[in-house]
Amino acid sequence: MRMIEKSGSFTLGGRTVNRIGYGAMQLAGPGVFGPPRDHEAALAVLREAVTLGVNHIDTSDFYGPHVTNRIIREALHPYPEDLTIVTKIGARRGEDASWLPAFSPEELTQAVHDNLRNLGREVLDVVNLRVMFDAHGPAEGSIAEPLDVLADLQRQGLVRHIGLSNVTAAQVEEGRAIAEIICVQNMYNIANRQDDALIDILAGQGIAYVPFFPLGGFSSLQSSALSDVAEDLGATPMQVALAWLLRRSPNILLIPGTTSVAHLRENLAAAELALPDEAIAALDRIGA
Repeated sequence: MRMIEKSGSFTLGGRTVNRIGYGAMQLAGPGVFGPPRDHEAALAVLREAVTLGVNHIDTSDFYGPHVTNRIIREALHPYPEDLTIVTKIGARRGEDASWLPAFSPEELTQAVHDNLRNLGREVLDVVNLRVMFDAHGPAEGSIAEPLDVLADLQRQGLVRHIGLSNVTAAQVEEGRAIAEIICVQNMYNIANRQDDALIDILAGQGIAYVPFFPLGGFSSLQSSALSDVAEDLGATPMQVALAWLLRRSPNILLIPGTTSVAHLRENLAAAELALPDEAIAALDRIGA
């Protein structure tokens, strides 16, 4: 058994994926804008990820924009048969690198075609609708109109499966009345646990939950409890945070990102990290 397989697996869009995948956002330049500082390093980390058993990659054509998908294509095309690539639409980048909504039918349709072209695919495995009522977190509002557009693109054969990102529980329910939803992607980690109830609901429905920012994102989580557990176990805080997420629920799929092969290997090693009960109790108290 390879190291990554110790994380377990989950069915995502009819395919079995390892529960630790790879998030491609950091492959773009600073602020997820423009080209990477080291193009060859970006190619190397993608190739090493697949070599080590990663078969779930998360990306978007608004990373860069157009940067990460082109790097993924250069590094991995023709793609392994078992590789699932999940992308997102619903946002765009301003000239000042700002994150802006892109919810019109024309923008959503163009985004799907941009992803197809830049990834070099005839059909996209999974497309998440990124809801942008509030760029900083989920906010209520109907997603019916943009999701209808994405569902129509699915009927046209351009998209196999649909997911949602940056959404509330009510929006998930609204979405499930329009299309089959196979995954939900929201911010969630040891300290930010607003989605606890949603995760449990989705687990009961067989829907994957894909947390981003496992250590807090652009403002890193600072926790003495996390650092203490990591030190006691001879692990890094990131490994502990990832191991806690794997333990949290079997429907959680991880997509940690990095531009370093060494850091990639550290992240995947979280699959082998066993958290004792006292460590779980200490970590649970961070988000209490």
